[in-house]
Amino acid sequence: MSVVFEGYERQYCELSANLSRKCSSTALLPHGEQKQQKVSEIKAALDDADVLIRKMDLEARSLQPSAKAMMLAKLREYKSDLNKLKREFKKISSPNADQASREELLESGMADVHTASTDQRERMVMSVERLNQSSDRIKESRRTILETEELGVSILQDLHQQRETLLHSHQKLHGVDDAIDKSKKVLTAMSRRMSKNKWMIGSVIGALVIAVIFILFYKFSHR
Repeated sequence: MSVVFEGYERQYCELSANLSRKCSSTALLPHGEQKQQKVSEIKAALDDADVLIRKMDLEARSLQPSAKAMMLAKLREYKSDLNKLKREFKKISSPNADQASREELLESGMADVHTASTDQRERMVMSVERLNQSSDRIKESRRTILETEELGVSILQDLHQQRETLLHSHQKLHGVDDAIDKSKKVLTAMSRRMSKNKWMIGSVIGALVIAVIFILFYKFSHR
């Protein structure tokens, strides 16, 4: 179903129902300024209806064959309905037939007109209801898409925050590695110094031992 065609169809159904009411009420008015004003309004509305029919025709013929046939079938019904409205308009706008039409409508109570168009009006009402349901479904789909988009944005924001946290943790770990390397270097230097000090202490002790031995030897040799 074409969304564009549905929009034109909804406008036409509303305009057709309004035209039918206006034709019925205008037919009961006596010939005068008020009736002429109503006739002018109906003529302008009929012109708008013609424009909508042409737009629906162009849109239907641009669709795929599977959808095109169904749209053209609907369009034939709307054209028939518009022709009937035009006949009603011609009847009430004719000065010679004004009194006769008024008497006919008063006698019949417009029963024949309403009976003839009841089925078609019901179909139009059903079409309007289906169009409204389609509009509601489209609105619901748009709302779901917006909610999904908002959820996606929220997830992306969470992922960005997690990425920043991981980068920060990586920087901290890199700093810890640098501190460990520095500690290793300090410990290595301290170990080398301790080894050097041990050799120095050992040398001093060795020198003292040799000096003691030398002194003892010297004492014993001069007795």
